[in-house]
Amino acid sequence: MNHLRRLILGEQGLVVLFVVAFAAVALLVPNFFTERNMLGLLQSVVTIGIVSGSMMLCLASRDFDLSVGSTVAFAGMAAVMGSNMTGSVTLGVGLALLAGLVVGTVNGVVIARLRINALIATLATLQIVRGLALIASNGRAVGVNEPGFYTIAQTVVFGIPAPVWVMVVCLAAFGFVLNRTVFGRNVLAVGGNPDATRLAGVDVVRTRIWIFAIQGVMCGIAGVLLASRITSGQPNAATGLELSVISACVLGGVSLAGGRAAISGVVVGVLILGIAENAMNLLNIQAFYQYLVRGLILLLAVMLDNLRSRALRRS
Repeated sequence: MNHLRRLILGEQGLVVLFVVAFAAVALLVPNFFTERNMLGLLQSVVTIGIVSGSMMLCLASRDFDLSVGSTVAFAGMAAVMGSNMTGSVTLGVGLALLAGLVVGTVNGVVIARLRINALIATLATLQIVRGLALIASNGRAVGVNEPGFYTIAQTVVFGIPAPVWVMVVCLAAFGFVLNRTVFGRNVLAVGGNPDATRLAGVDVVRTRIWIFAIQGVMCGIAGVLLASRITSGQPNAATGLELSVISACVLGGVSLAGGRAAISGVVVGVLILGIAENAMNLLNIQAFYQYLVRGLILLLAVMLDNLRSRALRRS
């Protein structure tokens, strides 16, 4: 029994859960294990995957960011409108990254420098940034005028869409940062014990601001890719993204109490969410029930995090 408990709560348990879920869905859901559906599955998790990498750092440092969905939509709007106004896709993409960077930096300064609770601060930003996106577009979708903007999501490299490669590179980069750099170790230290980290000479405030700034840039990248894929800037895009991203991270072993994270777990968490949604779509399950399943997955993730934390305290 103890061995089974350790397996379920450890990183191996998450891999086992993923393998079991994948095998079950492949056997029970028609047309799931086909090349076309596999590529569609990977494309469907691009937005969650890219933002999950930076959210991992945010949660590992004992912070929250509930504004990611609004920032992704706002950045997508900025990319489309910037491209349309200047006639340059490059300038549009640059504007989207700048918009994400500004939102993320503002979040970081408000939370770390002004010491406002992260949950409240980013909840406010969620509303403000979504409002800015709606105001800028008069509440309507903005069509793409530059043909080059479509090619961002339509480009295929070695048979795999470019956005999937972007997600893979981003996740690999975050894995490297977390495990192989001083910044990554500082992030975990800040989440584990911020006071001790401060006494050790780490600038905790600056580290937290950098984390939110990176989070904003990742939202900018995700916003550009999403807008290119849906061929328009949608002010209501990515609604509820924050819950999916947090679910993927916590399901992947990132502690809500900070100080613990692994990119491999986050990748598996993202894929589990993608498989669940993909299977429900293939089975034509109504959207009402899909909300129910997403909520249950989030609840399961939080329960697993609680059990992991208890197990660590006992050991």
